[in-house]
Amino acid sequence: MLSGDAVKEVTALKALDGGRDIVLTGSISLAHTLIEAGLVDEYRLFVYPVVQGRGRRLFPDGYEVPRLRLVDSKSFRSGIVLLRYVPA
Repeated sequence: MLSGDAVKEVTALKALDGGRDIVLTGSISLAHTLIEAGLVDEYRLFVYPVVQGRGRRLFPDGYEVPRLRLVDSKSFRSGIVLLRYVPA
């Protein structure tokens, strides 16, 4: 759990030995902050077979969309697909 400046804390976590994954779920505003700071090493996107008319975008208008390269995909019997991307 982060308790201070998110960019400083995530930068410090990434500098620790051990190479453990840092996973973010449930906070699009924190995701935007980390994307802008260049701290995202991998995007794991779950695609659900549902059409939604609106919602918060991962890359909203005004944000620079990073070039991404697909490194893995996995589909599930439910129709959900997991896509893993890294910055290109």
